Order: sequence, then structure tokens, then C-alpha cells
Amino acid sequence: MDDDARYEVLRNDEEQYSLWLVGLDVPAGWYRVGKEGSKEECSTYVDEVWTDMRPRSLREQMDGAQS
Repeated sequence: MDDDARYEVLRNDEEQYSLWLVGLDVPAGWYRVGKEGSKEECSTYVDEVWTDMRPRSLREQMDGAQS
């Protein structure tokens, strides 16, 4: 990753996050979350919002098993 480049934060249906270079086509299955900035700014945002690293389907499965 280029530290001088502009990035945006993407999220997929499993609620996993990724940094993506601004201006590139977003891959299928990924969606913009509206955060754009430096690599550091985007990484900080992801650290704040992605507190459970398990994919959404696994969280739901585990939550269902506990009920």
C-alpha cells in the first residue's frame, strides 16, 4: 500500500472490512461505507468499528447455539 495514496473503506456482506484505493472499481460483494482518507485514517476507522473479527455468519451461528 502506498502511504501517500487516498483510500476508502469497504465492507462485505459478512461485515468484514478492507482498505481500497480511491478510484478503483469496487470488487463484487464489497460496498463503500463512506469513509475516505489516508491509509492511517482509514485503518483507525476500521479499528474503531470492526471490534469482532468473526464473519457475520459465524457470529450469528454462535449466538444461535448459545440460545
